[in-house]
Amino acid sequence: MRPASLSELMAVAAAREIRDQDVVFVGVGLPNLAVNLARRTHAPDAQLVYESGVYGARPARQPLSIGDPSLATGAIQVMPMAETFTYFLQGGRIDVGFLGAAQIDRFGNLNTTVIGDYEKPTTRLPGAGGASEISWLARRTVILLPQKRNKFPERLDFRTSVGHHTGGGSREALGSKTAGPSRVITNLGVYGFDASSKEMELHALHPGVTLDEVRAEVGWELRVREPLETTEAPEPETLRLLREELDPKGVILG
Repeated sequence: MRPASLSELMAVAAAREIRDQDVVFVGVGLPNLAVNLARRTHAPDAQLVYESGVYGARPARQPLSIGDPSLATGAIQVMPMAETFTYFLQGGRIDVGFLGAAQIDRFGNLNTTVIGDYEKPTTRLPGAGGASEISWLARRTVILLPQKRNKFPERLDFRTSVGHHTGGGSREALGSKTAGPSRVITNLGVYGFDASSKEMELHALHPGVTLDEVRAEVGWELRVREPLETTEAPEPETLRLLREELDPKGVILG
């Protein structure tokens, strides 16, 4: 069996963030793949919530969007979107929220609104969607995104979703009762957040990736936890599940 690709390592690292019986607010693509992998391995009782209005989804195939009918197959509950946010997010029932972004800063704040000046942007992005609510109300969040220097700037072009705000206790000072970002997973490595400063720090490199390569794709002086680890390689059965059952056509993993 060929070694895991960097995208497969991302999926596996994300799956490891799911605990059994977690209620997970999840989108399509890599987060969906990761959570379904967790359900097939170490977290069989994790419950998937999609913002389109599905709780306890058991999709038989990879959904193409959050409105894909496959999400309703075998689900515990199907409801209006407004109720999903009211009863689950605002009700404090989401353990983990998965998020992506166009930009992330050192404190895990996210931009999904514009690149460039807000009034005359270089690129106008889709906007917040439900990301602002997920980042604020989920008990913890896991962020997945490819690592490029322009995605890890010193300063965001626009702050759409609050992570650890300006660090330290600033998130709590705003009134937050949730932990905020706990993990950032990229195609180069896995990050956590310093317990005191709440600044992002590199915890593990993916196999074959160097620290210099990671530093080159970050727009600030990166914190590195010692000892710096290497991401644990997936078990052969985990790779088989990804390649043969969860994403056999390589739609997500390529």
